[in-house]
Amino acid sequence: MNRKLLFSTLFAFFFFTASAQTDSSASVKRDTIRVGNILIIKRGKNFDNDSVNITLGRRSPSYPSYNRTTTNWGVIDFGFSNFTDKTDYSNTGIFLVSRPGNPKLGAPDFKLRTGKSININIWFFMQTLHLVKKNMNLKYGFGLELNNYRYKSAISYREDGIIPYSGGMQTNAPFIFRDSISFSKNKLAADYLTIPVMINFASNKYSINKGVSVSFGVSAGYLYSQRNKQKSDERGKKRNKGDYDMERFKLSYIGELGLGPVKFYGSYSPKSMYEHSLDMRPYTIGIRFSN
Repeated sequence: MNRKLLFSTLFAFFFFTASAQTDSSASVKRDTIRVGNILIIKRGKNFDNDSVNITLGRRSPSYPSYNRTTTNWGVIDFGFSNFTDKTDYSNTGIFLVSRPGNPKLGAPDFKLRTGKSININIWFFMQTLHLVKKNMNLKYGFGLELNNYRYKSAISYREDGIIPYSGGMQTNAPFIFRDSISFSKNKLAADYLTIPVMINFASNKYSINKGVSVSFGVSAGYLYSQRNKQKSDERGKKRNKGDYDMERFKLSYIGELGLGPVKFYGSYSPKSMYEHSLDMRPYTIGIRFSN
């Protein structure tokens, strides 16, 4: 009698236990399985659309990981070059040469054709280092600054030579003089190898190509080429390359404004681009094309 009671009790226990497991398993979704540090997520309502994601570690799959740096290759700037002229033309020495009987060179001789004085920058790379939650970043790069100053007047640059002027003869030194012919094209080209460094503030921490971003900083450039390119009916095309007393190093304040994917840039150098005599402080402004 006791044995029959024991068997009945065990049978009832297993029956109710199995029923409870069956009922509870029906209410549990079988789309997520965790085995130690491995998280397996199954999505889809039928066999054909099923997909399985496997995550190692304890990071939640809802937050993607990001690289600390972002690199843009082949960034191009297109804009305009100009300068503020603060030269004291009463004290330029023999760098500005006036032919006998002609007035001295002055500020009007260095007026530019603004729409044709072009600035093109070719940045081999621009890299962004994310500092604080991607809202604050450090931007830096390396590339070429190509500046063209297109003159309205017929001034010419020479590295050395002999030319008469009001004080005697000019020889073996760079100088600028008012030429005797007119040019259909007359420009000074100054090209630099440049490293820009900026602090960037972005409203969208996931992408500086979205929202509003502002950058400002400095750039250091080295002058590797300077030349006076001219075109006239009398002489044809001339490219006078030499040393025209221009500063080898240029330090500029720089800035960038981003409105979504559209970016504008600007630069200003507080120091003259010439080493002596002329005080002309260059600046640029334009639009930046980057991926």
